[in-house]
Amino acid sequence: MTQQSLEPATTAEDAGEGTRVPAGRSWLDRYFHITKRESTIAREVRGGVTTFMAMAYILLLNPLILSGKDAAGDTLAQKALITATAFAAAFTTLLMGFFGKVPLALAAGLSVSGVLASQVAPQMTWPQAMGMCVMYGVIIMLLVVTGLREMIMNAIPLALKHAITMGIGLFVALIGFAKAGFVHQGESTLVTLGPAGELAGWPVLLFAVTLLAIFMLQARGIPGAILIGIVGGTILAVVLNAFGAIDPKQWAGGAPELHGSAVSMPDFSIFGNVEFGGWGEVGAMTVGMIVFTLVLAGFFDAMATIIGVGTEAKLADDKGRMPGLSKALFIDGAGGAIGGVSGASGQTVFVESATGVGEGARTGLSSVVTGLFFAACLFFTPLTAIVPGEVAAAALVVIGAMMMMNARHVDWADRATAIPVFLTVVLMPFTYSITAGVAAGVISYVAIKIAQGKAREIGAFMWALTGIFIVYFALNPIESWMGVH
Repeated sequence: MTQQSLEPATTAEDAGEGTRVPAGRSWLDRYFHITKRESTIAREVRGGVTTFMAMAYILLLNPLILSGKDAAGDTLAQKALITATAFAAAFTTLLMGFFGKVPLALAAGLSVSGVLASQVAPQMTWPQAMGMCVMYGVIIMLLVVTGLREMIMNAIPLALKHAITMGIGLFVALIGFAKAGFVHQGESTLVTLGPAGELAGWPVLLFAVTLLAIFMLQARGIPGAILIGIVGGTILAVVLNAFGAIDPKQWAGGAPELHGSAVSMPDFSIFGNVEFGGWGEVGAMTVGMIVFTLVLAGFFDAMATIIGVGTEAKLADDKGRMPGLSKALFIDGAGGAIGGVSGASGQTVFVESATGVGEGARTGLSSVVTGLFFAACLFFTPLTAIVPGEVAAAALVVIGAMMMMNARHVDWADRATAIPVFLTVVLMPFTYSITAGVAAGVISYVAIKIAQGKAREIGAFMWALTGIFIVYFALNPIESWMGVH
């Protein structure tokens, strides 16, 4: 979605001295422009609670995604990950509410977390991976401040933007199926159903039941379907475990039991555990590609989501201009750095913010309410830790399905569009690399344009990207030719 300018020249919030302020309005009303946006405090509170309920699943999924080992064989503690996820979501959402003054909530982006877990951590340590988050967040902030974001958005074809979202969706879904034990590497096949062509154990069956339940709730249009499904699946898991119906060894992450009190102090042990440098073994080219991939994963979805939710809230005009857009974009970029420092991965605006808008939210007050709920979760980590990984994995598949819905925007009858989109989408899960999918899409798009005699339609930025991605694919033979190991 292309932006023509950061903000309208005049809005109700920015009216001059001649604008009279209605008498009797509270400071809360005046600060958040509640009356001017035709809302009420009750609607904002209701919208904030609804948004939290719709996206609270991130407290379970983000630690699940980031639970793997890094290049040094180290893992991040689950309690510390839950604390980091809750803190970063609370801090960035409160920033958006108080300063952006729009009904947008932020939390750890699954696409960013997926890149960190699958592409970054296997090549470096977790502190270095979080340093990558800080770097990409700073880059996005610079892009917003300098106005380069418009040039980038205009350069990449809309179909490829949808393809990136769809590919990440399939990638996230694959992670969910694999973590649930639904998909395994086969002995004679690349993948198989379960460990030997059939599902094994009650936990994976519980995953399937939870997945179907969430889909059914969504089909009924019930708000908070993902969270309701996770809570229901967890309760069922606790009951089955209590009656001894499931062998505790079958649970991938341990039996769903509460150990000790339901309330505890937050674990900030990974806060500030960020490193820059030490990338000699990885190589500058790989580091550059990782940062670029993180920017792709965190930047384009945020732009579309902010405008989409803003339009739904009737804050944006037909050109996508809305009050506070530049602030919202800047805070979203800052979320990358904040998430990296917190140890939770990059924070980004969640499309689930639309659920709060659907309840009437129009101002930043709803975001403040959502942020306060995330802050409260800092003290209920033991309850969150009860959720089995198999149950939480169901939400990953659901999110993947939601991201795949972008397929409706693609003209599949046009091969010049369909082929790059296809390669982008399928290569992300097939190669377990988001970068590979984006690279294949960009190169094939340019190649097809050349074959059609439309090379003039290729912008300078796309030419530059094509050159970078060609080097990316040919890096190994180039290094061999140059004698670099």
